[in-house]
Amino acid sequence: MPLSPNYRPETIHAGLGDDFYDAVAAAEFPEHIIRHRNDRWAARVGLEALNEAEWIAHFGRFEPLPGGFPQPLALRYHGHQFRHYNHELGDGRGFLFAQLRDARDGRLLDLGTKGSGQTPWSRRGDGRLTLKGGVREVLATEMLEALGVLTSKSFSLIETGEALMRGDEPSPTRSSVLTRLSHSHIRIGTFQRLAYFEDKASIARLLEHCIAHYLTDLAEVPAERRAAAFLEEVSRRVAKLGAQWMVAGFVHGVLNSDNINITGESFDYGPWRFAPHYDPQFTAAYFDENGLYAFGRQPGALAWNLTRLAESLLPMAVQADLEKALDVFEPTLQREFAMALMSRLGLDGADQKADAMLAKVVLEFLGTTKAPFERFFFDWRGGLASMARAASSPSADHYATPEFAAVLEAFGEHATTRDANLAHPYYQRAAPCSMLIDEVEAIWAPIAQSDDWSLFHAKLAAIDEMRAAYSPAGYAA
Repeated sequence: MPLSPNYRPETIHAGLGDDFYDAVAAAEFPEHIIRHRNDRWAARVGLEALNEAEWIAHFGRFEPLPGGFPQPLALRYHGHQFRHYNHELGDGRGFLFAQLRDARDGRLLDLGTKGSGQTPWSRRGDGRLTLKGGVREVLATEMLEALGVLTSKSFSLIETGEALMRGDEPSPTRSSVLTRLSHSHIRIGTFQRLAYFEDKASIARLLEHCIAHYLTDLAEVPAERRAAAFLEEVSRRVAKLGAQWMVAGFVHGVLNSDNINITGESFDYGPWRFAPHYDPQFTAAYFDENGLYAFGRQPGALAWNLTRLAESLLPMAVQADLEKALDVFEPTLQREFAMALMSRLGLDGADQKADAMLAKVVLEFLGTTKAPFERFFFDWRGGLASMARAASSPSADHYATPEFAAVLEAFGEHATTRDANLAHPYYQRAAPCSMLIDEVEAIWAPIAQSDDWSLFHAKLAAIDEMRAAYSPAGYAA
């Protein structure tokens, strides 16, 4: 295997001890066909020089990477699923395969899997992932990353040649194994499990591990304040993520406490959707019958999960300190929403009051008129600098309404940023790149019918163009 100077393997998670994971083996698959390879991020972790056979060896058969874990680790955790506590959770069809350093900033990154076979936590499941599920996750992560959302990256998708039976897809259906790259697989549910067993010593060990390797700015906080400071920082990060979802028009669909990690990074995409227009009641999961995780209820769901983290930390801190730490969530959410909105629109922040007013009138306009969500941000990138372009939009009638007058007035308080990048070819397109459910189904149909991947690759190319257009605004990597 050719080793890049950027390749820096770690085995830090193993230091927690085997009470936190189970060493497992990957499934043996009959076929290995690479369907997606993230060379951009492979270069960030020093794996860009792998040839096809080496890529399949490591991300299809899961042969250990040099200097990495000798065996994959299925992580242990619990969690609330739709507000019901489940003590039988854990990595049931995935594992932590490797840990590497980001060559750009030195962050510790995890390579985890989905669909890699059964583990002690499979709960009678087959441990597999459908190919459609893998394709959907690639599309979700690529789109979210381009829109500036801190998300896991779909690092590798390999079709594996099995016929899977599923109740929510026409079966038998094709199989795949996905490898994700993300900052941390330590979840709120990881702490919940230890609290469930009243294992204060392990909670303390996990807390110190998280501070040492992920939230390093807290290293100098006095021991008696560390748990509250940790909760406060996690609350800020999760609030920022929630704000990014709302500005992206994204609905995760399953905001269970095992799907929220301590670094505030979006991951594990199942029944996700992008909203066609601003609708707080818009729900992604067909099984979310009461709309618990609807678009507009996502911030509340995140706050509820953070409260479960606070409960898990009670052995380590005074309750009043933990309650105070949770109080940062709402103001952070509001501030980060306004900042993310301005970043998407390519506008300078004026002051907190003017920024909050812009956010308010934009939401009122989008909610009242039901103007196409992604189209609005495409048309008005640069604010008043894009009036002529917006006038020729299919949504021009929406912009002639009384409701839009307040948006125009608020735009007047904000200058176009130098890096709004309005000359980029993306903004000369007839329509923005979007990812509505009908588009996802249209991409999948030719793959299922005739193994035609052309629409999939065309969509990824369009997302790459959008990413390049937005990247000067400093969106999250």
